Amino acid sequence: MQIQEIGQIPMQRTAKGRQDPWRGITIQEVDMEEKLFWTKYWAEYPNQILPRRKFDDERYAFGQDGFNIYMLYYSTILFLNENLLPHLVTPLVPHLYCHINPMLQFSKRLGSEGLEVTLCTFSGNKSMPVQVGPVKLEPVSDDLQLDNDLKTVDAYLERFKAVATLRLPEIIAKRGISYLVYDSAIPWALDIAKHLGLPAAAFFTQSCAVDTIYYNVHEGLVKLPLAESSLSIDGLPLLQECDLPSFVYDIGSYPALLHTCVNQFSNFMEADWVFINTFTSLEDEVLNWMASQRPIKAIGPAIPSKYLDKRVEDDEEYGLHLFKPEIDICINWLNSKETGSVVYISFGSLAALGEEQMQELASGLQSSNSYFLWVVRETEQKKLPASFIGETSDKGLVVSWSPQLEVLAHEAVGCFMTHCGWNSTLEALSLGVPMVAVPQWTDQTTNAKYVTDVWQVGIRARKDDKGIITKEEIQRCIREIMEGDKSKDIKKNAEKWKNLAVEAVNVGGSSDKNIREFVAKLTCN
Repeated sequence: MQIQEIGQIPMQRTAKGRQDPWRGITIQEVDMEEKLFWTKYWAEYPNQILPRRKFDDERYAFGQDGFNIYMLYYSTILFLNENLLPHLVTPLVPHLYCHINPMLQFSKRLGSEGLEVTLCTFSGNKSMPVQVGPVKLEPVSDDLQLDNDLKTVDAYLERFKAVATLRLPEIIAKRGISYLVYDSAIPWALDIAKHLGLPAAAFFTQSCAVDTIYYNVHEGLVKLPLAESSLSIDGLPLLQECDLPSFVYDIGSYPALLHTCVNQFSNFMEADWVFINTFTSLEDEVLNWMASQRPIKAIGPAIPSKYLDKRVEDDEEYGLHLFKPEIDICINWLNSKETGSVVYISFGSLAALGEEQMQELASGLQSSNSYFLWVVRETEQKKLPASFIGETSDKGLVVSWSPQLEVLAHEAVGCFMTHCGWNSTLEALSLGVPMVAVPQWTDQTTNAKYVTDVWQVGIRARKDDKGIITKEEIQRCIREIMEGDKSKDIKKNAEKWKNLAVEAVNVGGSSDKNIREFVAKLTCN
């Protein structure tokens, strides 16, 4: 990836000194009136000169140990129109695309309740649509570009915090915002809201089980590094080390991200509302335990209404895409296959399997008795065996990106081999698709535990002594889901959770009630 220096841009000050101080000057260089203005908004960052840069590929921010962090592609702020109802503003973590879709779907739900909603993004992406369903999108100039010193996760997160801390109060002041909903991963947004006298709500995008683990770490109820190989936490099943989020059992892997996950709870007791993307019947026990610590409202599953209750008009897809899905190719191919005959494989937008693992997976799929649709991002396709696509063209389809909801909803799909990211897990649960769990890192290992042992809608692929899932194990897992002894029970459970997901968001369901309660609170104040 090439980085092009644009250079420092001198600031043209207005009479009140409120032009962007983020454009090539230091806070210490501004006049006293200007300095007091930015200090008031929690944004005094002395001695930082921030040159503007651009990239030849806007999708990527930087890599660390082979892990690509997506740059500020769609980072979100949510508003309600002042002329109709109280304003609501929601900032999201920039590089984690999995945080964006749940908030967009929450916005659509609020819009379906009669609220005028605008989603304002910290992105200069010119291809962004101006509206998604009832939600208007308004881009804001993106100054979160990479500098030479941004070579670590925490450097990137600190830069994002600095930029957003400057931008957010400007937007709030400009639009007369009266309510803020913030991504729980940026708890400092609550400090801004309280400083400006605004009520605020936290929005958690991971499962309640995962959030509870991080909460226990924050409260000192779970000590790190772990002293035992298993862990007992109120509201959760007994967890082995391999069932915990990777940041917890391997605390040296990504310390900045561990801090971000744990720090979600630094001030959440002060939030006026707490929302979470799950539904009550799915995580009843742990939701009840968390509610004993402070009230928490489940509003999920936050996926398009077409696949659930069908009450939100024209809500057929998320509306924002990180990559361009090969829709026609996937659906036409699936249309030619029998019901329940296809294994769908996707490990999300971030996971990068090693070459040996890709070879084993390819071999396992090739020698299985099932058709397969495999999403292999363009950057990963070089890891496939040279002749694989040609040799498997009669039984398999490899695409660079898919319309995942459409694929999972297709009657031909009988199994989903997944990394168990929370969004993918909720989608599979909501559409009644059994899973083969192949977790990679972060919360995926805990989600996999629930998929297999709590919700009983799948099985977990086992690694060998080298940490590889062999082709024989791939074959075993597919066979077990598609035709094995456990297949009938797994499919029955998958159908049960599908029905409960629809029930949660339908009229009078648990999530529907929580959303309506929030809307009523906003509109009566």
